[in-house]
Amino acid sequence: MINRIQSIASLTGSNGVDQIGKTASSIMGTPGATPGQAPGMDFATVLGNMATDTMTSLKGAEAMSFKAIQGKANTREVVDAVLEAQQSLQTATALRDKIVSAYLDITKMQI
Repeated sequence: MINRIQSIASLTGSNGVDQIGKTASSIMGTPGATPGQAPGMDFATVLGNMATDTMTSLKGAEAMSFKAIQGKANTREVVDAVLEAQQSLQTATALRDKIVSAYLDITKMQI
């Protein structure tokens, strides 16, 4: 119990206040930025990263399948890699369908 009190007391000193302030500022990010949003990230970047991650997942599943054919990987590793690639592909396909649907809705709007 005394150790807990000492650790709390160390936070209330001048160094502790500075540490708390630094931690809060790192959590809050830069002033004027939208909370919860990383600076410099936009929708196109997120979609690009998602596409890259999906392709990496698909290539990883393919590589794992080749390793299994060569006898260098067991069945569980192959199944895990293929299921991960399948989930990534389904997510990308669903997102593509939503984007196309939204685009078609926008084009049907009257000006």
